[in-house]
Amino acid sequence: MSSNQAIFPRLSPSYILSFQFSSWYPLFEKHTIRSTIIRPLSSEFQDYLNADGVFVPQGSENAPAITELSDEENDDDDEDEDESRRYAFPELDAQIRSVVQEYDAVFPKLNFSSPKDASWLLPSSSPLKCTSPADIYMLLKSSDFITHDLDPANVFEGCEEVSSQKQSDKPKYELELILRKWYPIDRARELRCFVRNDVLIGITQRDSNYYEFWNDPKTQEKVIASVKSFWENTIKPRWHSEPNYVFDFLLTRDLSRGHIMDFNPYAEKTDPLLFSYPELQELAQQQKQPELRVIDSATHPAAASNAPAHQHNMIPFEAVNLSSGRDIEEFADLWKDSIQESMKPSE
Repeated sequence: MSSNQAIFPRLSPSYILSFQFSSWYPLFEKHTIRSTIIRPLSSEFQDYLNADGVFVPQGSENAPAITELSDEENDDDDEDEDESRRYAFPELDAQIRSVVQEYDAVFPKLNFSSPKDASWLLPSSSPLKCTSPADIYMLLKSSDFITHDLDPANVFEGCEEVSSQKQSDKPKYELELILRKWYPIDRARELRCFVRNDVLIGITQRDSNYYEFWNDPKTQEKVIASVKSFWENTIKPRWHSEPNYVFDFLLTRDLSRGHIMDFNPYAEKTDPLLFSYPELQELAQQQKQPELRVIDSATHPAAASNAPAHQHNMIPFEAVNLSSGRDIEEFADLWKDSIQESMKPSE
């Protein structure tokens, strides 16, 4: 057995699919954020997500669409129609608006990935908060992260039997759009937790900023106890898919309880954050109390600088010309204006 095989469990299609949202949400609906799953998604919508450029479909804004035509319009206008008018999803728009009306606001994700790398497009005071189909489409189209979910080759990467199977025997994978009720989340209380061979072995701070309260030993002890209690009483009895997994957890303000945010495969594609997977393997062999790792000072090697998170994902190629000499808020406004302009009918 290779060292890599010892560190990671064997990947199979069924293992990977157990982590898509629709697989775990019914089991933990009462212990996570209210969410609505929309599927199937049309092939036209998937084509839209894969299309080049960032633009929102016609009619997806909450404002009434402009339908007036220029007096100079000619027969060639259809050929010159811009991308935003080639795509329209009235049925999906209606589904999204219905969910927004129920939840007040939502944040989107696909089967596995969320467009958090595109959160800069919306106000920093309410990241990922969407109140219209256009908001959702703009986030998805501006995100690099969600491209993982668009191609089954990415989803099942590392599954040996998939690469050797005939096309007709490939595992079934259906793209899904998830709309989660939007809440302001204190990122200081977000954790990533690692379970190996059905044992909770590691807990790490998710946000890369330094928070002084994490240095208090009593706070650390309380958090370890809270996470372990929740895992033993809520997750472990219901999670029967695999003994190796990663879950993201949001602590309550008093740090005594929490909510499940997501599940992830115990695999290289899941960021171990303040751990490395060889270190987690050592912890699994020791089988001691789960270890908690936090950023304990502003000079910690993993501590964030003043640069925005996911800055290497932030600017689509076609937006570079807009960005020169502008701060991020000014640029975001210009970028949204550019997208709005693309939605207007050609004259």
